[in-house]
Amino acid sequence: MSMDKNEIARLTEEHGGAWGINHTRRLLHLVEIIGQGLSYDGEALWLAAHLHDWGAYKPWAQPGIDHVLRSRQVVEQYLSEHECAPALQALILECIELHHAAGSDRSVEAILLRDADVLDFLGVVGILRDVSKNPRDLRKAYDTIRQRRLKLPPLLHLERAREIAAERVKDMDAVLREFEAESFGCF
Repeated sequence: MSMDKNEIARLTEEHGGAWGINHTRRLLHLVEIIGQGLSYDGEALWLAAHLHDWGAYKPWAQPGIDHVLRSRQVVEQYLSEHECAPALQALILECIELHHAAGSDRSVEAILLRDADVLDFLGVVGILRDVSKNPRDLRKAYDTIRQRRLKLPPLLHLERAREIAAERVKDMDAVLREFEAESFGCF
């Protein structure tokens, strides 16, 4: 059975807001770029990209439960209720469960989603994401950005993703240097 993509996109936007749907769109663009030349299930990746953060959105988020685990729980129920084929469901759930986990012992779809998600935390988009989460605490945002800049690139599996990350890190470094200069050493 084919999933109703319009409903899934609507629910992602309704509950994840502009941030959620735009994050999903960026992931899908990145998957196209880093997945060139690879054989993968595009439908599974489209669905996983839209569904992977549902556990972080109201009404599904639960305090004390990591959004990755919660997303898997919510999506497993949703896919079962919508009679998703077992093989497709298993692939989507793998992508969701592993979208923040390092390692290469997984499907190409899970690697693509994880690498795309990592890339979305890097570069100017990554900087603006963190600043928007902490607009009144620039020290916290600044520290988070610097930590991600160091921590995330080594997690990437695909060569093309590593190349993009290297360019995004250069952009981050340039923005951070300018921020440090304009803040007169306060950071």
